[in-house]
Amino acid sequence: MATMLIVAPVFALITAGYASALFRFVSEGAHKGISEFAFSIAIPALLFRTIVVSEFPDVSPWRMWGAYYGALALTWIAALLISAMRRGASEDGVVFAIGSVYGNIVMLGIPLVLSALGNEAAGPMSLILSVNTPLLWLCGILQMELVSRKRTGSTLAVIRPVLADLARNPLMLGIGFGVVWRFTGLGLNPVVDKTVELLAQAGSPAALIALGITLFRFEVKGEMLSVVVMSALKLLAMPAVAFVLAKLLNLPPIVTGVVVLFAAMPTGANAYIFAVQYQRLVNPVSGAVALGTLLAAVTLPVVVMVVK
Repeated sequence: MATMLIVAPVFALITAGYASALFRFVSEGAHKGISEFAFSIAIPALLFRTIVVSEFPDVSPWRMWGAYYGALALTWIAALLISAMRRGASEDGVVFAIGSVYGNIVMLGIPLVLSALGNEAAGPMSLILSVNTPLLWLCGILQMELVSRKRTGSTLAVIRPVLADLARNPLMLGIGFGVVWRFTGLGLNPVVDKTVELLAQAGSPAALIALGITLFRFEVKGEMLSVVVMSALKLLAMPAVAFVLAKLLNLPPIVTGVVVLFAAMPTGANAYIFAVQYQRLVNPVSGAVALGTLLAAVTLPVVVMVVK
């Protein structure tokens, strides 16, 4: 029952967002506004305040990154091998791997982790978020350039536009400013703290509503075997490997919970954006986003019970 009280409100807000799009309670402009508020203002404020005021656990970030990104790397390799056995193109294999590891840790992961584990999870959560998007985009792009053999310039020329986009990303800016301000040791003025806290409190519900509206655009389409395998790797294999690695690395319970829950998030919209960018497996990745989020309503309560 306690687990359902954690997970049910999260998926209820996602359902509310989906229903608002289904019944046209919100316009296209309103959807854009909700998403931009969540990801350009509220979530960056949440990340900034989290980093400045949170107590970080006395654990090496390398061990935590080792558990999460070790699970991600092993799942990535498994996805590449599965794609190769199915005799898909090498470029398809890269997109298949991205769809199998790139979880929705911002729109769904942040609200669920904070709800399940409390504010103590904020520190480890921020450490994973700080490198997740840059690492995955860079690895995906570099591997795609390698397998396609269409490189027209240096590696730096390939990744420079990605780095420039990340430098302007509000989430990255929220994390970066939070780290800088934390190192000053000045803390937050009570008025500033309360203002940022109010913005941060709006972040999670706004993100979940935006996720529900976004899901209305995704359909379970394309080759169903690819959709199912991507969803299985993301929802089952990756969190299972993350749990084993967290235990082997002797991570504290809260850190283990963050690592495993983030690993258990369904495929996110960024994987779809990557597929569209290269025009590879667009329909299967769209299906993995839709089906994965639906199945996560079943798998995530189990994962929450395990980590708690």
